[in-house]
Amino acid sequence: MLLRLLHLCDSLFPIGSFGYSDGLEAAVVRAPSGVEWPGATYEGLRDWLDVCLDETIGRLEGPTVWRAHRAFASGDGAALAILEDETIALRPSSEARKASRSMGHRLLTTWAAIYPDPRLTVTRSLPVAVGCVCAASDIDARSATEAFAYTRLAATASAAMRLMRIGQTDAHRVLARTLGRVPAVVDGLIARDANPESFMPNADIALMTHQYLHSRLFRT
Repeated sequence: MLLRLLHLCDSLFPIGSFGYSDGLEAAVVRAPSGVEWPGATYEGLRDWLDVCLDETIGRLEGPTVWRAHRAFASGDGAALAILEDETIALRPSSEARKASRSMGHRLLTTWAAIYPDPRLTVTRSLPVAVGCVCAASDIDARSATEAFAYTRLAATASAAMRLMRIGQTDAHRVLARTLGRVPAVVDGLIARDANPESFMPNADIALMTHQYLHSRLFRT
C-alpha cells in the first residue's frame, strides 16, 4: 500500500492543488489593513506554515481525514455525510469551500478510474475524500492523516516559491522544519479525537479578500 500512498501524494496526481494558494496570495499582495505584507520572507513563510499545520491541519482538516477514514472503513455513510457538512460549514470563505469540493471531486473520480471501487462515487470535500480513498486502499488512518498534512504543506510551499522572494532551498528548509512537527500534531489530534473545529480569522480574511485582487495567479 506504500506505493499507492506515494501515488496519492505525488504532485503529478491531477487534483489541481497547484492552482490554489489557500489565501497566501492575498496575504502576500495585500494584508487586510491594505498594507503590503511584511512577512513575505523566510520567517513569514515559516509562521504561515505553522498556522496551516497547527490550525488548518491540526484542528480542522486533519481530524476530518482521521474521522472520514474511520467512518468509511466501518461503512457508516451517515457519519460521513455529517462530517462532510460540518467540515464545509466551518470554512467561512465560499471560495475555500468550492476549492475543497473541486479538489475532492477530482481526487475521487480520478482514483476510482485508476483503482475502481463502487464506494467512491459521492463528491466529497478534499479531507473527507482523502480519508475515504485511503481507507478504500487499506492505508491506515494515521498514514492517511500524515500524508494529507504533507500534501497540503508542500502545496503551500510551492505556491510561496511563485509568490514570494524565496528560493527553492529556503522554501524546502521551511517545509522540512514544519514537516518535522507533523507527527506530534497528528499525535495530538488522535489523542483528542475531537470534532473538527476552526478559528483562523487572519487566514479566513485572506481567503475572502483574494477575489478582489487586481490580478491573480491562483484561484484562492
